[in-house]
Amino acid sequence: MSAAEATLGSGPAQPSSRVKAFLRLVMIEHSVFALPFAYIAALTAMFRVDGTIHWGTLLLVTLAMVGLRTFAMAANRIIDREIDARNPRTATRELVTGAVSVKSAWTGALVAVVVFLGAAALLNPLCLALAPVAVIPMVVYPYGKRFTNFPHAILGLAQAIGPIGAWLAVTGSWSWDAVILGLAVGIWIGGFDLIFACQDVRADRAHGVLSFPARFGIPAALWGARVCHVVTTGLLVWFGLATDAGVLYWAGMVIVAVAFVYEHRVVRPHDLSRLNRAFFSVNGFIGIALFVCALLDLVVRGLTV
Repeated sequence: MSAAEATLGSGPAQPSSRVKAFLRLVMIEHSVFALPFAYIAALTAMFRVDGTIHWGTLLLVTLAMVGLRTFAMAANRIIDREIDARNPRTATRELVTGAVSVKSAWTGALVAVVVFLGAAALLNPLCLALAPVAVIPMVVYPYGKRFTNFPHAILGLAQAIGPIGAWLAVTGSWSWDAVILGLAVGIWIGGFDLIFACQDVRADRAHGVLSFPARFGIPAALWGARVCHVVTTGLLVWFGLATDAGVLYWAGMVIVAVAFVYEHRVVRPHDLSRLNRAFFSVNGFIGIALFVCALLDLVVRGLTV
């Protein structure tokens, strides 16, 4: 009996179980990757504006980030469901097994994008005006693997929007410092997406799915990821210099650099057995560690909690 048949045979799914299945579909816990950097941008902007944390604004930034990311993941899963069904690694995803229907996934995606747009509207007019621009790369990314070997770059562009948007949410004006942080985040995530895509090389080549590892091979992809993370480190250093960061931020940068070295030591071209550790554990740690250090640095320098 298939998972879908088992679900049908057990009677109508309860609302709570449908919500849980949707949250598994969009991997809500992976918000940890982008949220810390949005907080760094928002809190640094608050420090510059008046030295005070505005909790209402921070809440709206959180809602906007989670809403947009949830929409992006739901759209990704919907658009890719046929590709996922042909890949053994992804064949158990909720839309493939029937644990979540396409209709439910679209409903969740619609709710998420409404939350995002509502939060943007409550922040300031510029955020609302630019909100549709932020949605575009989220939809383009899953189609990217159908027309380019570099869908990871589209993902990086999509993720770079977070810190820039968070800064705009606080100040209502453009900041090149936020762009530096946004580029750091985008290149960082694009880099570890190169690593993540290595595990699907065989399936991607078999089914005509485009990616950098599928086109150029796993060794080239891992080298590309290393280059991305060197550039990321340089951009984070640039951001620290541009915002006059203190010693605690630089302590965080040391932690980030060590984590990057570890990440690239545990994944080898002919040994991807520890890839999930590199992708999930290390990258989640990087975001949280730098956020904690940046927050403590801002507080020591006078940010009022």
